[in-house]
Amino acid sequence: MSPADPPASPPLVWYVSYGSNMNAARLDCYLRGGRPPGAKVTYPGARDATPPRADAGVLLPGRLRFAGTSRVWGGSVAFYDHASAGPTAARAYLVTAQQFVDVAAQEMHRPPQEDDPLEAVVRAGVPGGPYAAGPGAYETLLNVGEREGRPMLTFTAPDGAAGLPPGEPAPAYLAMLTAGLAQAHGWDADRAQEYLLARTALARAA
Repeated sequence: MSPADPPASPPLVWYVSYGSNMNAARLDCYLRGGRPPGAKVTYPGARDATPPRADAGVLLPGRLRFAGTSRVWGGSVAFYDHASAGPTAARAYLVTAQQFVDVAAQEMHRPPQEDDPLEAVVRAGVPGGPYAAGPGAYETLLNVGEREGRPMLTFTAPDGAAGLPPGEPAPAYLAMLTAGLAQAHGWDADRAQEYLLARTALARAA
């Protein structure tokens, strides 16, 4: 590249959140650092704290599950089961591949790091099926489609958390999801609560 050439634009992907990161203020803690209201963890933030370039409410074909116990919220948390019937309401954020990897790292309870091997995978293109980045609850990456020519990526548990015990989300976590659904889809509190509580009942029945 000559001195007159502009720097190359970073590769962009859509990070798709179906949980608390639908709330933009909660995602901001992963980008700029901080502690979300009601959470027990303070996040270091991403290497690049730039806000998402765009966002949109989307519907995914799979099913939302509440399972396990969160060290952040103290109750069960949302997982995406792509193999089950949906739909699942979500929010897509246009971010750099590096930012996506840094958000994923913090979801996996580790700090962002230079030369994260997952970034090479994201840059190369996550395949259509699940990609196991590790054994943890949020270490399975999924390519859930394409939007405006860019891949839509999310992460969940192996087998969509089918092997984890169902549970009840903590009130602070439900409040985050409720606000996120309002921001992404324009739902009022009653509609959001109905959607979330129905999926809590589905998890108990599964």
